[in-house]
Amino acid sequence: MAVGQTPMQPGLLSSTAGFCEGRLAPNSIYAVLHRECRALFPDEMFADLFAEDGRRSVPPMIVAVVMVLQRLEGLSDREAVERFAFDVRWKYAAGGLDFDHPGFVHTVLVDMRARLAASARPDRIFERTVEVAAQAGLVGRKRVLDSAPIYDAVATQDTITLIRSAVRGLLRAADHVLRVELRAVLSSGDAYTDTAKPVIDWTDAGEREALIDSRARDGYALLAVLDGRDLEQGVDQAARLLATVLGQDLEQDGGVFKIARKVAADRVISTVDPEARHGHKTVRRSFDGYKGHVAEDPDSEVITATEVTAGNAGDAEPATELLADVLNPPTPEESVEGERAEVYGDAAYGTGPLLAELDGAGARVMVKVQAANAPGGRFSKDAFTIDLQAGRVTCPNQVTVPIRPKPDGGGRAGFGTACVACPLAARCTTARNGRVITIGPHEEHLARGRARGADPVWLAAYRATRPKVERKIAHLMRRRHGGRRARVRGRVKVAADFSLLAAADNIVRLGVLGIMSTGSGNWAIAAG
Repeated sequence: MAVGQTPMQPGLLSSTAGFCEGRLAPNSIYAVLHRECRALFPDEMFADLFAEDGRRSVPPMIVAVVMVLQRLEGLSDREAVERFAFDVRWKYAAGGLDFDHPGFVHTVLVDMRARLAASARPDRIFERTVEVAAQAGLVGRKRVLDSAPIYDAVATQDTITLIRSAVRGLLRAADHVLRVELRAVLSSGDAYTDTAKPVIDWTDAGEREALIDSRARDGYALLAVLDGRDLEQGVDQAARLLATVLGQDLEQDGGVFKIARKVAADRVISTVDPEARHGHKTVRRSFDGYKGHVAEDPDSEVITATEVTAGNAGDAEPATELLADVLNPPTPEESVEGERAEVYGDAAYGTGPLLAELDGAGARVMVKVQAANAPGGRFSKDAFTIDLQAGRVTCPNQVTVPIRPKPDGGGRAGFGTACVACPLAARCTTARNGRVITIGPHEEHLARGRARGADPVWLAAYRATRPKVERKIAHLMRRRHGGRRARVRGRVKVAADFSLLAAADNIVRLGVLGIMSTGSGNWAIAAG
């Protein structure tokens, strides 16, 4: 299929432009897209997704506009193509197309997402909005980081459902010959052909335990058949998922498989979406699914980068990718004398490795670091003087001990018998062997971060800037945009959808700021 071409001259009397102009606000997303869609998303921008000859596709610029509006309004594919067919604003946004411009089927959107996902630049629509903002001088070297839960689009499964579903998936992935061989080792009598739970007396603990044991034995028997074989990719993935499900929830007690009285650290919660995880945004607030991470320029409020991780990932884990554009040295053309990166984040980003990386890159670190604390209101680590250069620690009673180094670059300082006769011992420790201070490999950066957070000037700048990203996150997760519920399954697809939402939000923001193309690929903010 060859790339289609957007009509350049709509009909004089049949164009939607004459009807919509004056009826829509000049800074609305429809008006912004109408003025700038050809410069924002030219058909040539998507040429690598199509063949050089063949039947013409729906013009990619039109599809890109529809995708942006679809994501902004939280619509399904069928709803989006229907809106394009009957909502005059959508045709106006696509360059002022004629009222009777033909629509297209919803599978065109499915096909475009698949082509983008398989390309070298799957997030080019979002990247284009950042590029335009940068050319207009709206992207500096300040960044604010934050994340938000994205609830998965599937039901969280219990242990028996996980095992049965994983077994069913393996049987489905196997070819006919292998499937016969696998079914021959099943001993529970379960056909694994439906999703309904087996009929037992669920109030009877004995029946529940027998059910778990029998299905677990079926699963392990299937894995034993496949052990050591070269498997096709689909069978291999299904077998790995079954092994994960069996290993995370079960333990053997007297030769019987039972549900373990623990929660695995990286527990798979659904075989329908194996990448979703249990997550915690706060100590009391849990969710199932993913985390959407953003980096924002706080001055223009333009989103500069997005990432999606499993729900159990730490907020700081994708920070390096989010900050790649400011942590990497700028080119001579981009550099500004005296300018350096400035990174804001709450305490979730105050980890030793990230702080060390920011310090190493010469960034101005505006990231909060969790204050040191100790149980029972006793002396925290901050009450001790840690001299890393001299390799020693001094306690509040002015006793000094050496730091014994550890292989990871950290160390420990034990006060031992000095605590026995110490008059401050009751306020310090209850340990029989005395107080021990653990020194992390990034202790210097953490201590520096806690000291910065106590500076009123630093704190004022932090409080004036960081809340901007919280407002951006709240805006992204509005119900109008689809809310916090993922619209697709799998981390890659969720990430692409989140990136498209950020692109739509950026275009809205650029409209508010008065973005306009000036020709020759340049962009500026309209005066006034």
